[in-house]
Amino acid sequence: MSFSHANIAVEFRHLSKSYGDFSALKNIDLKIAAGEVVVVCGPSGSGKSTLIRTINRLESYDQGDILVAGQSTRSLRGRDLQQLRTGIGFVFQQFNLYAHLTARDNITIALVQVLGLSKRAAKERADALLEKVGLPDKGDHFPAQLSGGQQQRVAIARTLAMQPSIILFDEPTSALDPEMIGEVLNVIRQLAHTGITMVVVTHEMGFARELADRIVFMDQGEVLEVASPEQFFSQAQHPRAQRFLQQILPSHSGATS
Repeated sequence: MSFSHANIAVEFRHLSKSYGDFSALKNIDLKIAAGEVVVVCGPSGSGKSTLIRTINRLESYDQGDILVAGQSTRSLRGRDLQQLRTGIGFVFQQFNLYAHLTARDNITIALVQVLGLSKRAAKERADALLEKVGLPDKGDHFPAQLSGGQQQRVAIARTLAMQPSIILFDEPTSALDPEMIGEVLNVIRQLAHTGITMVVVTHEMGFARELADRIVFMDQGEVLEVASPEQFFSQAQHPRAQRFLQQILPSHSGATS
């Protein structure tokens, strides 16, 4: 993929991070275009979640830099860091909803406290988003009254409420029962290619094949392959990527000529 400076949403430049003697990320160089859907995959412990958590500085990094919309994030502190995070949505594995708030209030709280919207305007936005994610009748329900799939859809609505230009998804279906995975993926599917830059860490390879513009394959803290879904699933180049596909896709026969 070719890039102009103006259309790069996120750029990793020689990014490295360690926990003591353990290298979690090793010299990552990667550009993500504005509006692109990038799926990050790889075996457990490969650094996928750490990578996306560095984008909004939920994780610090030791060397290199990350540029968001052309601006370095390395030295951001205080209000500047908060502003960065306001523009980058994050959907977690475990939903992270406030148990004592209704679904609607989970969405409106940041709208009122961070963006300064009136309670009426926040409620209108929350209700519109609950309808968008297929939960128009769940606004008054508390998280404990919702299924895992419903909670995750509320979490996505909460993220959308801030109108971010980038959304990071950290294995958004991994905590769900199998029958609930589809309903969450359907919501993510509706968001893809609508102008929002999406970086999705997932093991859902069918979703990756269908919706990703590019696949980023990681192992042991390194980006080993970046390819289109067509190339990755039919002709993965790196031997580690080939083995990964053979393990997760029983019918996959590895690289083909």
